[in-house]
Amino acid sequence: MVKQQAEANVPTDFGIFRMVAFSEVETDWMPHIVLIAQGTDFSKTVNVRFHSECITGEVFHSRKCECGQQLDYAMKYIQDNGGIIIYLRQEGRNIGIINKLKAYALQENGLDTVQANLQLGLPADDRDFSVAIEILKSLGIKEINLLTNNPDKMKYVEESGIKLNARIPLQIDATEESKDYLQVKKSYFGHLLEDKENQEPV
Repeated sequence: MVKQQAEANVPTDFGIFRMVAFSEVETDWMPHIVLIAQGTDFSKTVNVRFHSECITGEVFHSRKCECGQQLDYAMKYIQDNGGIIIYLRQEGRNIGIINKLKAYALQENGLDTVQANLQLGLPADDRDFSVAIEILKSLGIKEINLLTNNPDKMKYVEESGIKLNARIPLQIDATEESKDYLQVKKSYFGHLLEDKENQEPV
């Protein structure tokens, strides 16, 4: 079971968040991180984002995915409306950065994101959102609005005993480099993305 290991206020471009590290042991150097907007009342419906780590998109601004823009959007939304972001250390759909770069290389030869993972003998998506549920329960949160397009995240909440009050869509416009990636999200994983086939990538 994960538990709170450390916390502090962190000023960001979007405002001040209470940053809390969650892990099983204090010596874990890659804990899950929770960002809590000031004034968030856990006894009421809480806006929540489950966000998986993406160093390529968030740190290096890769245009192959929309992860960095999604995190920025979520931070602004949570800061404006209250709530929390649960930042899960599950890089590359939980295959890790080395395998992710190997998958990128296969994508350069024409494979899509799912085909590349399978070619490497890896799951299409190996993420586990049960730790996010653990964190919600440890914070005493009983009802949430979930910022997501991913039906799997909604299923985890619905099966947890925590009430899912509403889904808040979080869709980023495609770039020329990310349009195929987003199409796979929609067609293979069933993500709830609007049909923008006639929209030119930005």
